[in-house]
Amino acid sequence: MQVILADNQAIYRAGIARVLAAEVATEVVAECAKLSELMEAVANLRCSVVLFPSSFAWEQHKLLDRIEQAGSRAVMILEPGAEVDDSISVRLRGMVTRSMAAPQLIDCLYTVAAGDRYVRRGVVKTMVSPDHLGVKAAQRLTARELQIVALLCEGLKNKQIAQQLGTKEQVVKNYLRTIYAKTNVSDRLELALFTVHHRALAEVVEATRLALVRSA
Repeated sequence: MQVILADNQAIYRAGIARVLAAEVATEVVAECAKLSELMEAVANLRCSVVLFPSSFAWEQHKLLDRIEQAGSRAVMILEPGAEVDDSISVRLRGMVTRSMAAPQLIDCLYTVAAGDRYVRRGVVKTMVSPDHLGVKAAQRLTARELQIVALLCEGLKNKQIAQQLGTKEQVVKNYLRTIYAKTNVSDRLELALFTVHHRALAEVVEATRLALVRSA
């Protein structure tokens, strides 16, 4: 199975690529940060599973036309609160959430690669079990720590995070050491993956990100 992976969040994209790289039968043949890059990759890499976010909301029918013309299959990453038009959803072969755990994401991609459809009902079903680790992490992190996690998951570097929060880069580094200890991870990529794969934490982080956007 060859996968074209598109997402405008650099750390999320890198994290999912690492997850897929561990699968023997899977190859990530392109990583795209922009819709224009994705359009080009789809045209050049036929018969792929194309994973892209709902935030690529513009020109979706044009993108889906190109995916279908290439003999590929489309899987959309649903952002929190995203609404997908029926005319789009009927053309998708699968839908996943950004907070979906790796085993469910891989199951979706293999299902789609096999020619079947991974329906939204299946997405919801994978999310009903309690996420104790995610809840615990969300409760342990302070408001400022959650802001740093939210910006880190957007792909910002320490200096950029410091500038956006009106603090110093060293302060951000100090916060990150505390965050790593609280979430039992060793670096920023593991932190991003931990956030992505724990729904309860991902939802709190996304709400924090949206609050930062509104206050900017």
